[in-house]
Amino acid sequence: METKHIKIKDLISQASDMEDAADLIRSGEVVAFPTETVYGLGADGLNEEAVKKIFQAKGRPQDNPLILHVDSLEMLKRLIVEIPKDAYLCMDKFWPGPLTILFKRTHIVPGIITAGLDTVAIRMPSHPIALELIKKSNTPIAAPSANTSGRPSPTRASHVIQDMDGKIAMIIDGGETGVGLESTVLDLTEDVPMILRPGGVTLEDLREFLPQVIIDPGLLEGTGDHVTPKSPGQKYRHYAPKALMILFSGDGDKVVGEILERARKDEAEGKKVGLLVTEENQHRYPEKNIVVMGSSMDKNTIAHGLFDAIRKLDEMDVDIILCESVEEDQIGMAIMNRLFKAAGGNRIYL
Repeated sequence: METKHIKIKDLISQASDMEDAADLIRSGEVVAFPTETVYGLGADGLNEEAVKKIFQAKGRPQDNPLILHVDSLEMLKRLIVEIPKDAYLCMDKFWPGPLTILFKRTHIVPGIITAGLDTVAIRMPSHPIALELIKKSNTPIAAPSANTSGRPSPTRASHVIQDMDGKIAMIIDGGETGVGLESTVLDLTEDVPMILRPGGVTLEDLREFLPQVIIDPGLLEGTGDHVTPKSPGQKYRHYAPKALMILFSGDGDKVVGEILERARKDEAEGKKVGLLVTEENQHRYPEKNIVVMGSSMDKNTIAHGLFDAIRKLDEMDVDIILCESVEEDQIGMAIMNRLFKAAGGNRIYL
């Protein structure tokens, strides 16, 4: 398949390009587009055959649910049984934005979207290109991240091209994404609100409005193959580089010392070692094969650049990646969730 590439700089002057993209969505094709979190791989969320193309392009297991993206409350209400009071509170504060909410679904939502569950994950993105594409398509758009399943999520159109060129109908280049991590997924279908996936809206943000909200225990304990995921990102290895990755946590000086010692050992065995570190510690490591993921003093910079940093290490063709941890407060929880999954659970506590 030949993939059409378009770069959108101005939605008004390029309205015809957006109409072309919407035509592809309406005709059952797959279009990659930017959101404020990461690039999404979009298809008509009410067209089962179109949604199958998402799974095929990504190589994604079909028991991994998808998120539906909407542009209005009117579109949302067609898809769900009811809007709980807590959902109104969250939507008033965080929509449009990086918060996905789990609702009870109506019959018009295909089972392929929800992996056969009676719940559906929905969000309203804030990126103008994403909203315009939904509006022009006049349908909810199903869109996981626009990468090969298991690989780091794309935050630039070039990342999407690496994974999806020749597999989908169109890639819309809208520049670099803002948040850099996927949306927070919040389950409001049970008695107690629960975060199923941490993201751009933090636990602290939500507790201002939902004091009773808790974290899914599976985020802390890990989930096995027997688990039926209610949300993307719960079951399978995600965000993974090609190389083996090890995450080091604990006292900062001990972490730096252990990474340096492990790097010396691996290099002595002939391995090419890559380091994924914070800006504050960069000067403590050799300059060779080092990528800075952002500042521990401003973890939003890490969230923004994390997936790009992992892809850069892939481009260096390293054999092993040794990675620092960050504090798990605020957006640090989402960062560590992605790093833990990228490392396949390989974490050393010091």
